[in-house]
Amino acid sequence: MISSLSTYPLETILILSLILGLLVGSFLNVVIYRLPLQLQNTWQRDARDFLGQNPIEAETKFSLIFPPSRCTRCETLIKPWHNIPIIGYLLLKGRCKSCDEPISLQYPAVELICGLLTVAVVYHFGFTAQAAWAMLFTWVLVALTGIDVNHQLLPDNLTLPLLWLGLLVNMSGTFVPLVDAVAGAVAGYMVLWLVYWAFKLITGKEGMGHGDFKLLATLGAWLGWQQLPMIILLSSAVGAIIGTAGILLYGRERQAQIAFGPYLAIAGWIALVAGEEITRRYLQLL
Repeated sequence: MISSLSTYPLETILILSLILGLLVGSFLNVVIYRLPLQLQNTWQRDARDFLGQNPIEAETKFSLIFPPSRCTRCETLIKPWHNIPIIGYLLLKGRCKSCDEPISLQYPAVELICGLLTVAVVYHFGFTAQAAWAMLFTWVLVALTGIDVNHQLLPDNLTLPLLWLGLLVNMSGTFVPLVDAVAGAVAGYMVLWLVYWAFKLITGKEGMGHGDFKLLATLGAWLGWQQLPMIILLSSAVGAIIGTAGILLYGRERQAQIAFGPYLAIAGWIALVAGEEITRRYLQLL
């Protein structure tokens, strides 16, 4: 299928990639909203079991596909045509048709971002198997970013499978040699783990969540240890800029927690499509 589609004009392939990305983005909105709730329900159920308490009565089944999408306020079921990426939001004018509740801009934003990133990946790698893996990598990073922004949580359900998949993909050297992928996974985890413990020993406080260790290990597994310095520097710079802007514009407290996962994900994606070029130009500058 890949070889047959590769014969199409580039413009056609990019348009198909955009449509695919928009559709996947629509599903990622479901993941971003529902996966944390699923985890919370599981944790509560496990805690009640551990404490010997009776389970909550009439607990409804809740998953990524059930119940059907509905308004969070009036619980009116969303029509299929209202779920069309971007178009559905425009048709509804950004509000629930039944109760006029505003619909979060997150939904069209995630769809559009996912669509554009998918196009960028296909344009960079071509319509190849490598591009297919890169798209999957990109989509999971988008989901992790959305969840971390909303809940300051990087679920193991997404991070760990992506880490192991990165090692498997690189068994054939898809992005980097396997030895570089393994070294990247180990180094990625250990770098932030050491920073975490150094900060905790000095201040007595936890400076970051354990999910950040696993995410950087995942980026190392996909992109190799060579890209880790750039990812760390770039994510720190972006985080510092956005954090400072938040304090200046919105008066955030300096001690307020800021999710670091999105900055790692952004830096990791940039390294995926432009890491080698950035490194080459940096070395030329030196």
